Amino acid sequence: MRLILSWLILSLAVWVTAAVLPGFHIKNAKSAFLVAAIFGVLNFLLGWLLFAIFTVATLGIAWLLAFITRWIINAILLVIVDKLTDHLKIDGFRWALGGALVMSLVGTLGEWIVRRVI
Repeated sequence: MRLILSWLILSLAVWVTAAVLPGFHIKNAKSAFLVAAIFGVLNFLLGWLLFAIFTVATLGIAWLLAFITRWIINAILLVIVDKLTDHLKIDGFRWALGGALVMSLVGTLGEWIVRRVI
């Protein structure tokens, strides 16, 4: 049940991000679910690996600045999702950074609300 709730919250975050940012486009509401699923799987499979690579490459500074590192990694993953599917179109890496930030904010708020209600 927790996984489904997280997926729904991430889907909402993708949809809100597309509604707020002009350089972040999804085809329709169904696309938000698909993009969220692909992003979630990539984050699970590659997110930790990219974080480890960033940490080693920056001699530990990435670990100290974990929020910024996760933000950049999420933007990279969004660009990868853009390349893997035609349901998401991002106009550039700056829009991916903005999208990662908005998705993080909406996702955190959504998770917080769910925890308070349940």
